[in-house]
Amino acid sequence: MPRSQPKVTLDGIHRWQIQIENSFLSSYKNKRSIGPLHTCGSVAVTGDGSRLVTCVAEEAVLTNIVTGEEICRFAGDTQSITSLCLTPSASQLIVFTSTPSLRVYEIPTTAVKNKIHPVRVVARAHDAPVHVCTIDPSSTYLASGSADGVVKVWDIKRGYITHVFKGHGGIVSALKFNFPQDPSVVVPQNIHQLITASVDTRIRIFDLTATSSKGDQAALRPIAILEGHVSVPRGLDVTPDGKWLISGGRDSVVLVWNLQAKSTGAKSAEATKGKGKSNSPVLTQTIPVMERVEAVGLLQAEDSVPSSSASKLRFYTAGEKGIIRIWDVKDSSVLYSLSQVADLQTEDQEEQRQIVEAIYLPLISTIVSVHADQNILFYDLNTRNLHRQLIGFNDEIVDAVFLSPNAPKSVDSHIAFATNSSLIRVYSTTGLDARLLTGHTEIVLSLDHGAGGKLFASGSKDRSVRLWAPTSPNDDLSTEWGCVAICEGHAESVGTVAMSRTSGEVGTTSVQFMFSGSQDRTIKMWYIGDVPLVFDASQHGQSLMKCKSLTTHKAHEKDINSLDVAPNDRLLASGSQDRTTKVYEINFSRATGDRSAHGEIKLLGTCKGHKRGVWTVKFGRSERVLATGSGDKTVKLWNLEDFTCVKTFEGHTNSVLRVDFINHDMQLVTSASDGLVKMWNVREEECTATMDNHEDKVWALAVSTDERVIVSAAADSVVTFWQDCTEEQAQENEAKRSELVLREQDFMNYLSLHDYRKAIQLALAMQQPGRLLSLFKDIRATSSEFAADASSVTGNDAVDEVLRTLGGSDLARLLRYVRDWNPNAKTSGVAQGVLYAVMKLRSADDVIAAFTDEAQEDILQSSGQEGVKSTASGNTALKELIDGMIPYTERHLSRMDRLVQDSFVVDYILSEMDDGMFDGQDIDTSTMDVDTEVSS
Repeated sequence: MPRSQPKVTLDGIHRWQIQIENSFLSSYKNKRSIGPLHTCGSVAVTGDGSRLVTCVAEEAVLTNIVTGEEICRFAGDTQSITSLCLTPSASQLIVFTSTPSLRVYEIPTTAVKNKIHPVRVVARAHDAPVHVCTIDPSSTYLASGSADGVVKVWDIKRGYITHVFKGHGGIVSALKFNFPQDPSVVVPQNIHQLITASVDTRIRIFDLTATSSKGDQAALRPIAILEGHVSVPRGLDVTPDGKWLISGGRDSVVLVWNLQAKSTGAKSAEATKGKGKSNSPVLTQTIPVMERVEAVGLLQAEDSVPSSSASKLRFYTAGEKGIIRIWDVKDSSVLYSLSQVADLQTEDQEEQRQIVEAIYLPLISTIVSVHADQNILFYDLNTRNLHRQLIGFNDEIVDAVFLSPNAPKSVDSHIAFATNSSLIRVYSTTGLDARLLTGHTEIVLSLDHGAGGKLFASGSKDRSVRLWAPTSPNDDLSTEWGCVAICEGHAESVGTVAMSRTSGEVGTTSVQFMFSGSQDRTIKMWYIGDVPLVFDASQHGQSLMKCKSLTTHKAHEKDINSLDVAPNDRLLASGSQDRTTKVYEINFSRATGDRSAHGEIKLLGTCKGHKRGVWTVKFGRSERVLATGSGDKTVKLWNLEDFTCVKTFEGHTNSVLRVDFINHDMQLVTSASDGLVKMWNVREEECTATMDNHEDKVWALAVSTDERVIVSAAADSVVTFWQDCTEEQAQENEAKRSELVLREQDFMNYLSLHDYRKAIQLALAMQQPGRLLSLFKDIRATSSEFAADASSVTGNDAVDEVLRTLGGSDLARLLRYVRDWNPNAKTSGVAQGVLYAVMKLRSADDVIAAFTDEAQEDILQSSGQEGVKSTASGNTALKELIDGMIPYTERHLSRMDRLVQDSFVVDYILSEMDDGMFDGQDIDTSTMDVDTEVSS
């Protein structure tokens, strides 16, 4: 028996409409942003590898490496940072600027919104810029080397100079403390040395235990000078027992020195007087590394345990090739490399990949490399794999797309960005970990992902389209990506790509076809059904699969800016600089047996109406509509039945660059050259929300699968993750409304009980000056009814007590309300009465303190400045309030004076009417009698 259909009532339809209206996504918050992380200068990492200090413009930034959260920024002196270092205890940061000044900062343990100011500043630490600095293992001494060849040693805690070493033949290029700690020795060695290197290719060893008397500078001379390099030494390191020293330089060699060898008159070391006369450093081994070395260091702990035997020493080198190599001293051979040689096609790309600095973290067996392109890589020595990669600067971001390499286990776990570079950035959506995809030889202009989010395509200025896929999922390793196919055939730059929105046959996730649009004004359709969805790293370097072009269509008269495929793969839309949008029908047949795949497109209609070039096109997800954004600052909605414009959205002040549908096509989200992201109500044609976190053109816009996150990226290299908070905002507003209703009810109850004290306090807490005004009016009107309150200032003792004990910020708020009431003649009486009561009941110091407390609360909530500044701002606020009240108060007093004068004139007229109106003539009383009779 068939079921009966439910009845649809008008009430049900009404409730459904209300539910739709309430389901609009109207509020998004800035969940997190990815901005420039490292733009220039040095880098420092804490020993546990959890925090990172980098330079962004003229400021140092502390970042949590795991979460990607910016912990704090260190206030600079508007000069570029030339060198910085962290104490081994990670408690202090030392920064040198080009002034050259020395600035010491305390490292916060938790995130701080305000900039950290230095605890000590030395305005003129050196006479020339400082390019290298280092701190001893005990976090006590700081060594700094400047461009004039002077090395200074500082006591960090006390802030004074302990040693000044001169004589270097140019810029100091490397520094290293040597404080030997040998547990096998019963009597500890009293050896404290500083090893320096400079551009004169020499390495000098200074004794820090020696003290110089006035006029005797012999103690400040090096105890040994090591000669062996023919170019600038860039790296120094010493074994923990202080016996072996290694040095690497731009002469492509690493030298191994025995610092405790008996003096034999070796030519490689020049011994001087004093300590160390019996032990003279000797060059024991020269290892050619075949690249300019920028960093060198000895491996410790489980990676390699340095001992008294050089045969067990292992070290790492980093330099011009962008590769970290692990070496064995005994065999002078490379044990392994921590990175693969990338496919670098140009000299510029090779130069950008050079390593400029390397940091060894023995506690976590990690080597951190800093590259010339501002990228920071973390290599795990245990697994010998890239553990984490941080991108310092993204430049101008032109496109973005969500990826799901582990779907359906996790969706939208990564996001890819195309920037002003040939490298594609793939970020994790939960942190700063990223990967750089090499393959294109020119700037990448566009990105798009296929059904499922695993496979994605990129179009570039090199006139090719590349397809990228993830490696097999591995929970132990980060997701890697590789190029699996290439599409070549366009004559000009590929400015846009669009992949199929549906999968292939049932049960598969393969994407069958793809479109590309170029500056050659043609659209190409590619068959990609045979492209693998998993990248096999073992086949890296082999020839790529080349996709077949199914059709080529001359589409527009000018450059094609955007393409989009309908959700059902039936339609294709293209937007061009010729101000038109064209809609095509897609005819595609899959490859079956001996029959190859076939595809073509057929023009269905043209959408005309924009006054400038069309930058973006997007099909609705559930409706047969098409949205376009143009350089004429508008977004248009088109009917796909007759290709007419049905709605126009105006609100952006510059070209609309991206558009997308959300919330079942009931809303639009757009980004434009004005740096704004806007949300629109399609039915009402109005903007419902504006999101602002960019300072330049917002080229990239991506919406997550569940529409909870919107990602915008702009030419200012900032990426913003906007989190949907509509539900939270509605709950918060409802809670506020409920609280307000309860407070209003309490207020009315207090009034009915004549509990003016609590009523005033509650009105001030609710910040409702209108209720306060009515309250004071009622008090003035009813004050005569209470004889006991006749002696009070306001007419009510309870009100006097409230004004006498009112808190600082509440008193300041009340006086601001008085200032607002004072200009109006109708409410000036109440204002003057309250002001008079406050002046009678409170001292001038109380009023000043009230505004100071208010300023202090505001500053603590916003900028957190010190109390001295808050006192000044409180006095300024009080002065502004008084200056605003005096003119109107004087006007009211003048009006009262005029009224008093007018009252005297009335009194005079009345007196004259009684006494002198008839000039002393007798008044006939009979008339009065007659009047009396009449009145009777």
